[in-house]
Amino acid sequence: MRFLHLYSLCLALGIGQILAKTQPAISLTARNTTQLQDIVTWDENSILVHGERVLLLSGEFHPFRLPSPDLWLDIFQKVRALGFSAVSFYLDWALLEGEPGHIRIDGVFKLDKFFSSAEEAGIYLIARPGPYINAEVSGGGFPGWLQRVDGPLRGTNPGFLEAITPYISAVGKIIARAQITNGGPVILLQPENEYTYCVNEPGYLQMNNMTVTSLDTSCLEKEYMQYVEEQYRKAGIVVPFIVNDAFPAGDFAPGTGVGEVDIYSFDFYPLGWNTAPLDPSNWSTLNDPRPYYNYTVHENQSPDTPFSISEYQGGSPDAWGGVGVDSTAAHIGPEFGRIFYKINYGYRAAIHNLYMIFGGTNWGNLGHPGGYTSYDVGAAIKEDRQVTREKYSELKLQAAFLQASPAYLLSSPHNGSYGTYTDVDTLSTTRLSTNHTNFFIVRHGNLSSEESTSYKLRIPTSRGNLTIPQLGGSLSLNGRDSKIHVADYDVGGINLVYSTAEVFSWKKSGSKSVLVLYGGFNETHELAVPTALGLPSKCEEGGLNVKRVSSVGTIIQWSVESTRRVVHFNDRLEIHLLSRNDAFNYWVLDLKRPAPLNRYASSERSNNSVIVKAGYLLRTADVAHSVLQLKGDINATTEIELIAGPPSIFSIYFNGKKVPTTVSNGRLSGNVTYTKTDLKLPDLASCKWHSLDSLPEITPGYDDSKWITCNHTRSVNPRNITTPTSLYASDYGFNGGSLLYRGSFVANGSEESLYLLTEAGYAYAHGVWINSTYLGSWEGSAADMFYNQTFSLGELQSGETYLITVLIDHMGNDENFPANKPIMKDPRGILDFDLHGRSKESVSWKIAGNIGGEHYSDVSRGPLNEGSIYAERQGYHLPGTPISKWEVRSPLNETSEPGVKFYATSFDLSIPLGYDVPISVVFTNTTSNDSSPASFRSEMFINGWQFGKYVNNVGPQVRYPVPEGILNYNGTNYFALTIWSTSSSAFSLAGLQLQADAVIQSGYQKPSLVQGQRYAKRLNAY
Repeated sequence: MRFLHLYSLCLALGIGQILAKTQPAISLTARNTTQLQDIVTWDENSILVHGERVLLLSGEFHPFRLPSPDLWLDIFQKVRALGFSAVSFYLDWALLEGEPGHIRIDGVFKLDKFFSSAEEAGIYLIARPGPYINAEVSGGGFPGWLQRVDGPLRGTNPGFLEAITPYISAVGKIIARAQITNGGPVILLQPENEYTYCVNEPGYLQMNNMTVTSLDTSCLEKEYMQYVEEQYRKAGIVVPFIVNDAFPAGDFAPGTGVGEVDIYSFDFYPLGWNTAPLDPSNWSTLNDPRPYYNYTVHENQSPDTPFSISEYQGGSPDAWGGVGVDSTAAHIGPEFGRIFYKINYGYRAAIHNLYMIFGGTNWGNLGHPGGYTSYDVGAAIKEDRQVTREKYSELKLQAAFLQASPAYLLSSPHNGSYGTYTDVDTLSTTRLSTNHTNFFIVRHGNLSSEESTSYKLRIPTSRGNLTIPQLGGSLSLNGRDSKIHVADYDVGGINLVYSTAEVFSWKKSGSKSVLVLYGGFNETHELAVPTALGLPSKCEEGGLNVKRVSSVGTIIQWSVESTRRVVHFNDRLEIHLLSRNDAFNYWVLDLKRPAPLNRYASSERSNNSVIVKAGYLLRTADVAHSVLQLKGDINATTEIELIAGPPSIFSIYFNGKKVPTTVSNGRLSGNVTYTKTDLKLPDLASCKWHSLDSLPEITPGYDDSKWITCNHTRSVNPRNITTPTSLYASDYGFNGGSLLYRGSFVANGSEESLYLLTEAGYAYAHGVWINSTYLGSWEGSAADMFYNQTFSLGELQSGETYLITVLIDHMGNDENFPANKPIMKDPRGILDFDLHGRSKESVSWKIAGNIGGEHYSDVSRGPLNEGSIYAERQGYHLPGTPISKWEVRSPLNETSEPGVKFYATSFDLSIPLGYDVPISVVFTNTTSNDSSPASFRSEMFINGWQFGKYVNNVGPQVRYPVPEGILNYNGTNYFALTIWSTSSSAFSLAGLQLQADAVIQSGYQKPSLVQGQRYAKRLNAY
């Protein structure tokens, strides 16, 4: 298996339900403060910040996966526009301390702008700095040099504790300065990550290429967790600690003793954290979450803390050879969100973090070996920052409702039932109730069901027990969907007796309440309001069945169509009846409040916000002097309509320009014109390219005197070395990118073949030469992390010195998910070799990797951006490289032999101001001259930043988004490309293009160019 998340392991071992059902009841003393501060507190219902209840709807976003810091605000604003109140973020230790003892948190890794941008957008932060993060990054966030630490990782091994302590101290101090107690946005910190389970003999499961065994939590070192927590406290962290149990097992919950945290939380991925099936509708991997966690389990595990889920499925990663991000996005699409997120709301989830909300890019070799450059994962915000996926809009509907419903956080969850609140036994209903309000969440009992089911509600209300619809007909649950029906729901002082249509939001606008409801197309819905309101005074568009029933109220029934209906009850209540697709165009934006609350959301959100109908995106809203100032983005001419807001608003500005408006039915509206721009991107095929050979190591006379001699006769690696000296790359300080080996021997004429065993992660490749003669390659496979191969050497001349050159593509170090197995130490490079007819001692080896290894040259781009390719070692991938004397040759010309060529060119961009234009580099799948898939791989560098690894014969990625700031949108860009052919079959690259993914007229804050190291002759290069 490429990757197994913990619940999958539980299922495979048949112990998941045991964990869920056998948690002991824990007697706790109420504890709702860290005793170090009183700004962030909690009770069994929710977090409170400055005394206000806050529903933490959160999304995961990693700053290191978007190395253009000026764009962080763009992501935060898009998250905030959803109605989300928080972002959870990892830090990647491997990027910050690539050189032991040198923690570099500056440049694109500096966090000041991350914190200030979150604060500006009104986003609270949940900090997750590790030391371990998993996160599909190389080593799970562990720097490669940890492979040389003797003994276990993720425990109390003194060598490991000595390694993590300076890192925790450094990042802890930085995060401490950004805590809410210091005016920053950080309100929670998670020490360690998914420290949940251990693996033991006998029996086994296959995880990556390591053999693991039975699953338990008994070997967790609670003293280790306590040590990590103490180090963060010493660094100045005073906000509450939250744990993310990789499975809802109750580990480190309050009251469990050593290492316990303040707030218990867990992870769950119903469709598995692995590549999606070819058919996105295939939910055969579904793990029904209800047997594993529910409110009863929560009360047994942590009754005095809010129901919290630190990671819930917001996407799914794709693997080498996978289905591509679009299929992944469809797999974890809006239907998934409508079913599974609402299950969690049924348990009154008060901290609910989606992993991911924006995935970003595994640029610069930072990813783990199971995934390719894109880390889009099908998240709500695409890798190129677009918000065009329907799941984004679905999340907005859900968040707007919950943030406008303060009764939610004070409600009591009931056990799910069949046939109690509906007249259909196949439907499951979960009820949440307060002394007044009821929420009824209806879904298919079979979560995978695609059936359409008609039903009636049978619910208690303030008007007695009612069967709904009252005016005849039935409700419907069509396919993969679920509904939240409300009863006795407060709308600004008006009691909504019931609504089968779902609530989007409401807003008190002066003395009038404005309520927005929606339903699926062609569904029948019904609502009732108090009789005292009378009959509607006006119905825009009509088509409603209205009846006054004295025992219930004024009842309105309608069939959902594309046409909006608006019902007026004089100046007291205005109800918008929408289709779901129309509701997608409605936005709820918080108005700025006095410090310290500013734009941060609370349970009183609906009284400090406006509801606006618009189009693609609204970012912020402010009201001053009767003017509504909106910032947002459009991708077409768009009507802006003020649905609800302060009654004093008489004009609207959009991105600083006044919108010509009219008033109709009491609402202010006008059009914002989308102006097309004449955008022309450079044609890469027409650019003047220069090229040089980038494998001079196989040419006669190449000097390898500066290479590192492989002379370590001992390794602490768990895999015992089977060669005279270690050939593991990490033993010599090379932890990412490509690797080069040279083996030297004097022939005696008996050598017939060379056997090699190499390992470098899924989809890796190796190529082998003897002197300048090509022996062959392993071209890579999505299913293989290591490979052995035997090469015929032909007839060698006795007494002659021969050089074996081996080029290996290092795809990243393994993650270290189990607590007691050092999986990240799984070695990279040459594991074993045999020279037929000779002893292994007859061959002496040298190794090269990125220039300087852990003492890396380009600190601006971090320790993993470069590999062993000659052009990289020389720094030719950096802007400013003098390429004019190289051969004029395009990468689109034919490649006729195995080896590595390096190509470079430059092009100018001139993107007009006021437009956000996501740009991608796009490869065209290429075949060889014999019509088979061409076997080659390529790395591309944009202004020195490695922003794509393309493997033509494995795939699936062909499109590589490159963010503005890395690309110079108004100036010259340096573009470099390697092409490593792993086959003797000739081919010509079928296509290489720059493409605009969208042209968006935007109110975003234009980013500046990210400054990285430029080319200078490297005196230590070889």
